[in-house]
Amino acid sequence: MLRAAFWLTALLFVPLGLYLYFLPPVVATLIGVSPLWLARGAGAVVLAWGAFQLAASFAPDRVKVGGLVGGNLLLVAALVPPVLRGAETLPPALRTALLVVAGALTLLALMALLGSPSRRGRL
Repeated sequence: MLRAAFWLTALLFVPLGLYLYFLPPVVATLIGVSPLWLARGAGAVVLAWGAFQLAASFAPDRVKVGGLVGGNLLLVAALVPPVLRGAETLPPALRTALLVVAGALTLLALMALLGSPSRRGRL
């Protein structure tokens, strides 16, 4: 279950990071991203986080689980308030997609917490 949480998180962040990094200028103007370098920088950070999750899945320990849980919950805390506050300005499909992503990240954080290795196993 723990490795699945790492892999599913990586499968969410790696494609998103690649898409943001190679964001076409036409799509950037459609979604309102003015400086394209900002989207590319965010894509690089998201891609690096996804690659870290993928690498951490091969040897998970308590510190890596803490990073996964903390990163996912911080992203949920950053996504949910603007989505709820901007309910009338966001298109319904985008609002639903962002809430589904936030729910999936919360679920993956809980999966990682429940599957984290115990300290008793190493004594």
